[in-house]
Amino acid sequence: MSVENNKKLVRRFYELLQQQNYDAVAELCHQDFVFYPQIDTPLSGVKGFIEAEKKNFDASPDFKMPLKAIMAEGDEVAIYLEFEGTHTDDLFGVPATGKTIRMSLMMLLRIADGKIIEKRAHYDKYDILRQIGVNLTY
Repeated sequence: MSVENNKKLVRRFYELLQQQNYDAVAELCHQDFVFYPQIDTPLSGVKGFIEAEKKNFDASPDFKMPLKAIMAEGDEVAIYLEFEGTHTDDLFGVPATGKTIRMSLMMLLRIADGKIIEKRAHYDKYDILRQIGVNLTY
């Protein structure tokens, strides 16, 4: 696939995620899909990825996650997203607070055979926890 087609695939992937259309999201993923929610912590298979994303999105059902930037080279696509939603259900073991969560996310996706085979997520979990009232000390 071309770089432009890879970017188009990733844009569609995130449109479907925002719509919570998990069956369509799964169709865009390679059979050997691996998700890294944090460095070196892989979840193999689309099912584990969707379960993880659904759990996060269920905690903020009014979420918005606009794509702010996209760059691609070869078989890799990097994106920058901003997430905003209301904390209305358990998130990272913290019961609903009703507080607004805002965070930035960087993702690196790799394409193989016209499908997404790998997704790496980078975000600050501790910033999210602080926003929902968890008192953290370093």
